[in-house]
Amino acid sequence: MTSSGFAEVAPGVHVATSRVMTTTSTVLAHGDAVVLVDPAWRRDELVAIADGLDGLGLRPTAGFSTHAHHDHLLWHPRYGDVPRWAAPRAAELAAGEETALREALGADYPDDVLALFAQVTALPGDPGDPGVTVPDTDLEVVVHDGHAPGHAALLDPATGVMVAGDMLSDVELPLPFWPDDLPAYLAGLDRLAPAVARARVLVPGHGTPSYAPLERLDADRRYLDDVIAGRVPDDPRMANEGMREMYDRLVAMVRA
Repeated sequence: MTSSGFAEVAPGVHVATSRVMTTTSTVLAHGDAVVLVDPAWRRDELVAIADGLDGLGLRPTAGFSTHAHHDHLLWHPRYGDVPRWAAPRAAELAAGEETALREALGADYPDDVLALFAQVTALPGDPGDPGVTVPDTDLEVVVHDGHAPGHAALLDPATGVMVAGDMLSDVELPLPFWPDDLPAYLAGLDRLAPAVARARVLVPGHGTPSYAPLERLDADRRYLDDVIAGRVPDDPRMANEGMREMYDRLVAMVRA
């Protein structure tokens, strides 16, 4: 961890970790492009991210929200008035569900932060096109719909870093909820797999970065295979706070 509060996991790729649910905020900086992904998420942490960016001498040229959940739609005025992108379905949900998302976020935010909450714009182009990138960058967008409709990951071909959003975590079990959609989650893992195979570093939305991305993919597939087959998974994440309840919920979903 540097004095900026960010850890550099690859050249130009900086990750800050929230005290809440080990939520990550990632900066992808190459050349003139500086993309801030999912800044999160308490009010003092949003300020600390701005201070950290100042310390690194970086100014965002764009933002990106991996999906339309409340902890991934925040922004602070100090990050700048720049485009904030999301996959089209995620942008649609952010607009349509803004009231419920604000309720989930809570009230402990100043008005200037709340005014920027969930204000994301749909990426141009076909989200299913493998050639879609974040505008004015080389960052590849993989829209996979696992965990949430319009959920997307970013792959930086220059560094081999994948920012996965709420997938492939070392602290959270696979969460095919909100809405409950196990088939979409399984298809999402398949959609992510080619990009994971190309990645050298994986940054999950919650948890710690990994230099063995395929191991995270394999762990999630094993867990889901076990639950679907009626076996109790031997997965250390089961012991983490809240995860036993998530396991029980998935079991009920599979049995329904």
